Amino acid sequence: MDRTGNGGSGLRAGALGTFDSVVMAVAGCGPAYTVVALIPALVTAVGLAAPAALLYGAIPIVGIALAFRHLGRLDVNSGASYSWVARSLHPLLGFLSGWAVVAASTLFMTASTTPTGRATLSLLDDELAKNDVLATAVGLGWFLLIAALAASGAKVAARVRAVAVGIQLALLLTVAVTALTRDAHAAFSLSWFGFGHFDATHTFTAGALVVGGLYWGWDVTANLSEETRGGRRASGLGGLIGLLVVAMTLLALTVSAVMILGPDAVTSQDGGFLSQLGDAAWPGVGGTLLVLAVPLSMVATLETTLLQATRTLFAMGRDRTLPPFLGRIHRRRQTPVAATLAVGSVVVAALICAVVADGGMAVLEDTLMGIGLLVAFYYALAALAVVVAYRSLLFASIGNLICLGLLPLAGAAFNIWIFTASIPTLTAVQLGIGLGSLAMGLVPVTVARLQGGRSYFSPQRLDAMVVAREDAQAPDVQVVNGAGRGEGILSDF
Repeated sequence: MDRTGNGGSGLRAGALGTFDSVVMAVAGCGPAYTVVALIPALVTAVGLAAPAALLYGAIPIVGIALAFRHLGRLDVNSGASYSWVARSLHPLLGFLSGWAVVAASTLFMTASTTPTGRATLSLLDDELAKNDVLATAVGLGWFLLIAALAASGAKVAARVRAVAVGIQLALLLTVAVTALTRDAHAAFSLSWFGFGHFDATHTFTAGALVVGGLYWGWDVTANLSEETRGGRRASGLGGLIGLLVVAMTLLALTVSAVMILGPDAVTSQDGGFLSQLGDAAWPGVGGTLLVLAVPLSMVATLETTLLQATRTLFAMGRDRTLPPFLGRIHRRRQTPVAATLAVGSVVVAALICAVVADGGMAVLEDTLMGIGLLVAFYYALAALAVVVAYRSLLFASIGNLICLGLLPLAGAAFNIWIFTASIPTLTAVQLGIGLGSLAMGLVPVTVARLQGGRSYFSPQRLDAMVVAREDAQAPDVQVVNGAGRGEGILSDF
């Protein structure tokens, strides 16, 4: 019998450590792809205030990362916010939080598969990259390969991901630092980090809406906590460190781009500024190297997003809030193959519909806007959950008050603000994708609730004091979901 008392089939530590969690967090954010997709939008929205928006926008997101880290110490669960919010706030909110993760991840994979193929083709021929059908086919090939590796638990995937992330960061930081030594279009000014450049046409609100998307993805480490050695500490710490690494990288790139190219060049090239930045920093080779970083980033981000969706579905299937077959793991591979097949099938079907339907590619672009609503929704709930779970310890020290109370509450307020401020700015299609996909989650949770007998709907409350007492009585027992659990994951991720 194992430590959880479930006859040898309980949770077992996987192959991830803190370093691997940092790699996963960086890969989840995909800094090179994020720079191409969103930095021009940020500079368009706030101009020379872009560095300030990145800096101050990172502070509440750090509050969210602290919330994930401390909630993970109480409940090691591949569902992450799906479990934490249910046990701290309410099961319905918990399910919708998990559903938002699955919906956002699936939408992102659908929207990003074609750009991944286009970025790959651009390395060969720019004309080929303009063929949407061919780009979708190449991107789909990447996605199917990633899904196969994820389902198999192959160690090669973890090693390739680490190499891809390392190369990506090295290229981005080298070019960013080198660019700062070249002749500048605009002299560096500390005022870029102040509030003086925000005005009626460049509002902090507009910048915050973009920054919310820039920093999304690091929380995949929470969904892999059951597969992480020392998951109660390593996964949350890895996510926090990864977020800080990404924030510093994006800040350095934005400052160097504004200095060496100027705001107009960043916004007028529709993402092509990255190659321009590379050429300006490292003439003759820099642009090519940065273009290479983009497909590396996109492939790694597709993988981490797939892992986040499948682990959340696995937790839902295990709790029987979704069909229980999703909660099964492969006997030998120890990965949630059924959940991987389910997500992969949805993505493939959506891509086929997008290619066949008129205007399908425009719909794919709209999904990136709808995703922001879903991310803000579950981030805010997780931040509120940590305050409730640690309510009895908030005033035990100044550190607790700041890290478990004030910063998470700032993160919750920031994401609630993003959610509400975004709605008037989005089109009907974008709102339908974001809010519509969230509302769809009401159907399965209602069915599960009406079936009755689901322990998920009457959970043991998540309370830091209770967990501390349990740890004191049995420090060698890993607390999972407040009790032992009969099935976990052991994989090479």
